[in-house]
Amino acid sequence: MAKDQRAGAGRVQQVGTASVIGALAGAALTSHRGRLATVAGALAGAAGLGAAEALARARQRPGQIPAAWSRILMSGALAAPLGWAADRLTGAHRFTGTDPVPVATAAGAAAGALGLRPQKVLLGPAVGAAIGLGLRRLAPRAPGSVAAAAAVVGYRATSALVFRDAQVSLLAERVKPADVPFVVPLASQTRYVGTGYVRSLAQVLGGSYSPDVHDIGIVADLDELAGPAFDPAGIDPLVREFYEHTTRFALDIVPQWRLWVRPGYLLYRTLLARPLGQANVPMSQREAQHGVRSRIDTISGITGAFGGGAGGGPTGAEAVAVRGWIRSFADTDEPIYVGIYTTYRHQGRGYVSVGFPLPQASFTATLQPAARPGGGLVLDSHSDLDQPGHYLTYIDPRTAELTTAAVRGFAERLDVYVDDGQLRAEHAFWVFGFPFLVLHYRMHRKPTSG
Repeated sequence: MAKDQRAGAGRVQQVGTASVIGALAGAALTSHRGRLATVAGALAGAAGLGAAEALARARQRPGQIPAAWSRILMSGALAAPLGWAADRLTGAHRFTGTDPVPVATAAGAAAGALGLRPQKVLLGPAVGAAIGLGLRRLAPRAPGSVAAAAAVVGYRATSALVFRDAQVSLLAERVKPADVPFVVPLASQTRYVGTGYVRSLAQVLGGSYSPDVHDIGIVADLDELAGPAFDPAGIDPLVREFYEHTTRFALDIVPQWRLWVRPGYLLYRTLLARPLGQANVPMSQREAQHGVRSRIDTISGITGAFGGGAGGGPTGAEAVAVRGWIRSFADTDEPIYVGIYTTYRHQGRGYVSVGFPLPQASFTATLQPAARPGGGLVLDSHSDLDQPGHYLTYIDPRTAELTTAAVRGFAERLDVYVDDGQLRAEHAFWVFGFPFLVLHYRMHRKPTSG
């Protein structure tokens, strides 16, 4: 009953938000016609988009995201105020006969960029320009709000027809952590994650925090990953030692970015990664030469910290429940990333799940282990099994319920092996089947003290 009430309240809030967006869109689309038309447009927009959202939510089935038509309509509504703002910033609203092509092209390009897939990045400005040219002939005085909304709606509709495979699919809505064991449901309580995340998490969970723990691994025991297709007994002792005693090793990293992704990553890093203090991978080998500081912070003394993804190790009051592997630039301690490493078993197989905390959310990579010839270990997110993959999860701050979506366009493979006595790793990433980054690691033992 309580869950149904919360779901109903959530739908009311969603419809209310849609109505506000609709009002802004309606006002932006009609503002060039005078105050009375602006007020009427705002009322019509609020009623129309609110009704559309209510209809879409009513038809939405469990485990599904809202219908494509409603998402496209919402995108157009969001674009309209931005097009209106573009007119004001450029002063174009002062002139008659404003050319709608530049605004439509820019709006289409922005929408395409949000799609991430290279084909969509190229499709966006092309569709935007085509719609802008059409508006130039049909409505040469079309304001920026109309041009932007039309371009985004046209691009989204075209994209839905051309790219029919789902990039993101809703897996679970308002469920308990135990229902999605492949998710690490640990969020950041603030807008900045940073190297102090595990310390702040210990205060939330009420556990015992230990910084920079000596002689500990990202997994407690590699045998936890055993399964029908993976026998840990065949793993090289040096590879096993790295996983079970990670802090014995120092890391050198060399990033290898594909040229096509570098401009987009630079924008992402500047606007999101650095302000967030998370997922801030070095841009170049020169930057990586400043060195990487690697440490593991832990939280102990708590029971049932976060559902299915256990920290590994012995059970009991002082068992390590959270292992946070924190990497930062050695000279500034600026975060590279903060990952919560866990292992769990499902249907006789072991998996590694790495959670990357985000504000009120978590991005999880669940990886399947496999042996590599020569005693190496491969962890791969691509599998025919239902557990591996990448998952974006919203964590309700009041109820701790999870809403999880599968990010099917993302893939990664971590290959750790020994080459001529040297411990190495290659961490490769793909988006929509296109390789975009390989991180090359060299791991060597830290000098022993005393």
